[in-house]
Amino acid sequence: MRLSKMFAALVALTITGSMPLSAADFARAEVRDTDGNIVGGVTAETTPSGTVLLTVSLTELPPGIHGAHIHETGDCSASDFSSAGGHVAGDAQHGVDSAEGPHPGDMPNITILEAGATQVEIFSDQLDIDRDILDDDGSAFVLHAGVDDYTSQPSGASGDRIACGEFSAE
Repeated sequence: MRLSKMFAALVALTITGSMPLSAADFARAEVRDTDGNIVGGVTAETTPSGTVLLTVSLTELPPGIHGAHIHETGDCSASDFSSAGGHVAGDAQHGVDSAEGPHPGDMPNITILEAGATQVEIFSDQLDIDRDILDDDGSAFVLHAGVDDYTSQPSGASGDRIACGEFSAE
């Protein structure tokens, strides 16, 4: 049995050029707006360098620049998404403009085009999928109504939460 698993990994390495991802190397979130409509998805994947690649695909949202973060609890059940808690913060302050920042869950602002959609890829060398995204209480992607100023504590003054997605390993 052990030999067959090693053989399967070797075949995957030969075919794809990389080892297959374990559950802790990949997470996915289906994103919904405050009315419960599916408006996109987010994936998080650990790259061979150890950096996490977040791919965000969103549609049918208000055009403009929006703050986006990974929040500490994988629960989008509250109508205002407050159940997702605060940002994945670690021991850091919020924002890239803070000398003690950024939080691991801080992300750059995301621009939603006039058509209401966006697709972006974001690298994070501070996030760890097992530790931060798929921990015991999970985590959530949250999109805010306004711009993150990258400074204000604790969350960048980015306003109401307008979309949320709970991460899972599937």
